[in-house]
Amino acid sequence: MAEIRLEQLAHRYGGRAAPATDYALRPMAHVWEQGGAYALLGPSGCGKSTLLNIISGLLAPSEGRVLFDGRPVNDLTPQQRNIAQVFQFPVVYDTMTVYDNLAFPLRNQGQPRDTIDARVREVAKALEIEGVLQRRARHLSADEKQKVSMGRGLVRDDVAAILFDEPLTVIDPQLKWRLRRKLKEIHRRFDVTMIYVTHDQLEASTFADKIAVMYDGQIVQFGTPRELFENPRHTFVGYFIGSPGMNLLDVSRDGDIVTLAGAPYPFPRAWREAFAGQAGRRLQVGIRPEFVSLVNAETAPLTGTVAQVQDQGTFRIVDIRLSTPAESVIKARVAEEVTVPEGRVGIDLPLTWLRAYADDQLVEVAHEDS
Repeated sequence: MAEIRLEQLAHRYGGRAAPATDYALRPMAHVWEQGGAYALLGPSGCGKSTLLNIISGLLAPSEGRVLFDGRPVNDLTPQQRNIAQVFQFPVVYDTMTVYDNLAFPLRNQGQPRDTIDARVREVAKALEIEGVLQRRARHLSADEKQKVSMGRGLVRDDVAAILFDEPLTVIDPQLKWRLRRKLKEIHRRFDVTMIYVTHDQLEASTFADKIAVMYDGQIVQFGTPRELFENPRHTFVGYFIGSPGMNLLDVSRDGDIVTLAGAPYPFPRAWREAFAGQAGRRLQVGIRPEFVSLVNAETAPLTGTVAQVQDQGTFRIVDIRLSTPAESVIKARVAEEVTVPEGRVGIDLPLTWLRAYADDQLVEVAHEDS
């Protein structure tokens, strides 16, 4: 296993001849620590697979370096990097048995027969495919084939990292959760560096200790699932993580008057000072629906009208159209037993969970109450 370091890495399809603004990956520096379980999370087209293919050696970056344990590997092939990669669709030898598929990498290394047998059976037990070891791969189900594909990476004890490119795409939904948990157990058992590419936040948070959220060719935040949820450092992270995503409302300043969604709002002094330091930038505040409270409209600084209630079984999502010139819609997540008033309602935005953004980037606000 290895520490994987990216130094000023960037990529433009078409190489340096491509326009300077035409980046598939924008210049970045990042470190994947040895033995960690990581996810690359983001929408289609954000650069996840491009980055993974550069790390594996399937693609050469236009700029920058990839280092394994401090050693540059830009000129090394995937085989020379000792990388195992698991793709969306299982890569197995259909005419071979499951046992022979798993043993194949070790036989190529010239490992002793007893060592091969012990390692194959250890990995097969971890993946719960002991019962199909003598079955030919062409007779396996899609999830069994993907387990074999994963096992061929796990069976090698010299592998620097295992890279997963949306490996559960072809798996039935009811099996995905079980396989995600199994991958997590396997990571703990074999202690190998794993990077898992997905567009599914549930997959990412179930598997990874830390998640790199990608947007528009760059990593906009790297942190634990809790950090991404509670303290998104980019508005995209707030929008993409959570169901539904973070509420984002426009803020503007006119002298000492600060408005929220077009209406004056009593922000504390620390917030007003934070906004004042961001002249010329687009200002917003964000808060997750989980932290929005419905209160008495007569005493609330912000009010609106209930526009829609969506029953999700154990909770409800309430859409409230604000009584402001912008008439923005804010979502609140409320417990099933909470009575949702009809018509006009007050909205409480606790400062503890309110976040300020300037040009989509988090702005730190001093902790004070006035």
